[in-house]
Amino acid sequence: MYKLLLVDDERLILEGISQVVDWAKAGTELVGTARNGIEALDKIAVLRPDIVITDISMPGMDGLKLIERCSELYPQVRFVMLTGYKDFDYARSAMQHGVKHYLLKPCNELQIHEALVELVQELDELESREQFLSGMKQRLSKVLPQVKEQFLKEWISNKTYGSRDLAYYQELFGIGLEDKVVRLILFRLEDSYEYEHLFALQNIARDLLHEVMLSTTIGSHLLILLEQPEDCGSQAALLERITEVKEIFYSFYKIHPTIAVSDQGYMIHSRKLYRQTLQCLNHRFYLEEGSLITGSDIPADELSVRNEIDLEEEQICQLIKAGDIGRVESELERLFGVLSAERFDINVTRSYVLQLYSAMIRLCSAEERGVFTSGLAELAELRTLGSLKEYVLAAAVRLTATYERHFVTRQSSIVDKMLQIIAGDYCNSELSLGTVAAEMLYMNPDYLGKIFKKVTGEKFSNYVTNYRIAKATEHIMRSGDVKVFELAELYGFGGNAQYFSQVFKKVTGQTPTDFMRPQST
Repeated sequence: MYKLLLVDDERLILEGISQVVDWAKAGTELVGTARNGIEALDKIAVLRPDIVITDISMPGMDGLKLIERCSELYPQVRFVMLTGYKDFDYARSAMQHGVKHYLLKPCNELQIHEALVELVQELDELESREQFLSGMKQRLSKVLPQVKEQFLKEWISNKTYGSRDLAYYQELFGIGLEDKVVRLILFRLEDSYEYEHLFALQNIARDLLHEVMLSTTIGSHLLILLEQPEDCGSQAALLERITEVKEIFYSFYKIHPTIAVSDQGYMIHSRKLYRQTLQCLNHRFYLEEGSLITGSDIPADELSVRNEIDLEEEQICQLIKAGDIGRVESELERLFGVLSAERFDINVTRSYVLQLYSAMIRLCSAEERGVFTSGLAELAELRTLGSLKEYVLAAAVRLTATYERHFVTRQSSIVDKMLQIIAGDYCNSELSLGTVAAEMLYMNPDYLGKIFKKVTGEKFSNYVTNYRIAKATEHIMRSGDVKVFELAELYGFGGNAQYFSQVFKKVTGQTPTDFMRPQST
């Protein structure tokens, strides 16, 4: 129902229209009347009607002045004008304020009804459009972080992306990119870790490095793009804050991240900066675990681009740790396809395969490592690329299956902790996936939500709602008659009795009052 205010200085007309029109049938509710524009403006401020039917000729403030003031103060209000023949041309000036509905006096209830039905239909269509746009904005806001991450990943790795793509995405994201001076930071976790640790590191970095524009995970690496104008201060100050990120992460997880920091450069040249960070990470062989490496730490001749292929063995290892056998097989097919197409000397090809296999060995448990290590000697004896591929693929599938079992156990452990948090905090109306993620040390809410649904079969919000209602029903069964607003306050609905009742009925099939009735007889 849309709220309606009726304004006319003639008492008989005001009372007559009020009584003869079936307001509800027209989809409206008459919430008040006024005798002039001044009184109407005061009532609009209090009653907030959606529709105002107003006469044009009134003392004090006429209908046109009322519409003019409302267009400034309450632009969402829609007007229907009542006017006589002599005032009709004058009334048409109200069109500049969006008035499209006029009724010539004298008018009957049918004419008023038809005008209201038409206006209500317009308001329904407007509300529908606004809900659609609001829904679109909400959906976009939810996926925008993932879109930003994917863009940065594609921009760094896809050489076909150019300035036109940059212009498109900066408009989509609402941030300037083309003219920005930037710096890249690449994090690599050196010890055994879970994929969610990268999310935690990403969140800590975003908290401490306020210049972060974009970030993404690439295999076992976390890549962060910082805005770094030339007048932003010394590099030493930035390195101190990056070191703080590393120390906070280590204090939580006891895992050393090695960090590479690029030089400054424009966004359009960020691929070159990314290659620099990769070469900085390669230099970690000569340094301690958890080092912070910049271009100045590397001899100039080592910063040249080498003519070699990138097997992306870290990506393979990440897929193995995720327990994703299908993607592991697919990625190995791709990698061996690259080796086949390059037609290197057999010893060079074998060295790439041994490099990949050695990376897999690092993923093995202590019990499995001996068996996998003995495979190095077997690989050295194989004489064809096909046999190398078959051996590595079988080993990768076997290792992935082990991680898949571990991954399922790990997910169950995470969900168990989430369930404990829910059980301890379900009375808090602010409980959400985001607050749970914060309690679990910077873990990503989207990631936790996916794990939760995978293990429990329910969305997090649905589970919490059902849990609260179950607790409320237990309370009713123990206590008998209890106030609904008290239940809403006790069980996480912030004292909103109406909303609690709606949810309670949706879950149990009964209103709280109906549910209590058998308990009190």
